[in-house]
Amino acid sequence: QVQLVESGGGLAQPGGSLRLSCAASRSIFSSFVMGWYRQAPGKQRDLVAHITTGAAAAYSDSVKGRFTISRDNAKNTVHLQMNSLKPEDTAIYYCSAWNGRNTYWGQGTQVTVSS
Repeated sequence: QVQLVESGGGLAQPGGSLRLSCAASRSIFSSFVMGWYRQAPGKQRDLVAHITTGAAAAYSDSVKGRFTISRDNAKNTVHLQMNSLKPEDTAIYYCSAWNGRNTYWGQGTQVTVSS
């Protein structure tokens, strides 16, 4: 079992920045593909970004060039740096961990972008 705890959500103005963090409970964090998903009210949960065990990152078109995902295997932590935020980025953001067999989820953290 892997426990994931997100932090760093909150309120930001359009054009502003937030940094999300996700701490994993297990020392084998380095063997998991880590991802960030988001779910807006009334919409499905969508992939925002993921990062492989080799630190190769990929992004959805909607956040490419604005968001950066990174991981620190020594600290069992993955981050999502979000810049140039837009109101449409408002959602609950979820951290995920996938090892090819199982997917684990955090409880989510709310991000609201509003003036």
